[in-house]
Amino acid sequence: MNRACSIVASGIALWLAVAASVCAGECAPSVRDGWVRMPPARMPMMAGFGRIQNDCPVPATIIGASSPAFRSVELHETRTVDGVSRMRAVPKLRLAQDTAAVFKPGGMHLMLMQPRAPLKAGSKVAIEFALSDGRKVLGEFEVRKSGDP
Repeated sequence: MNRACSIVASGIALWLAVAASVCAGECAPSVRDGWVRMPPARMPMMAGFGRIQNDCPVPATIIGASSPAFRSVELHETRTVDGVSRMRAVPKLRLAQDTAAVFKPGGMHLMLMQPRAPLKAGSKVAIEFALSDGRKVLGEFEVRKSGDP
């Protein structure tokens, strides 16, 4: 009897995993309120902010980002440790179901390195986020002057 229950439980677990996978394929996180802070002078790095919302019934994991406008895009986080502000790369960003990751100055942000061409305030930049399941999520980020909200 125990073996039969184990087989049934395994079958149910497998069915739930397949159902979650199918549901995840239909639903993807979305990028909202994306913006890039234009530096006061021409610099090889810029920062990107916004929100990545996961309204899906299953978690999603961001494992990287890229943009045709920059040679490199990385997820970073700024933390104060022992009174010193330190920045570190975030190799994976897990988004639980029905949650959001907020990218803001002084916290989590995108490091946008080596722009391929000069950017102007008001222009739009496409940034693509790679998910651990192989899917991509595209976001549009508006370039803003340093003092703009």
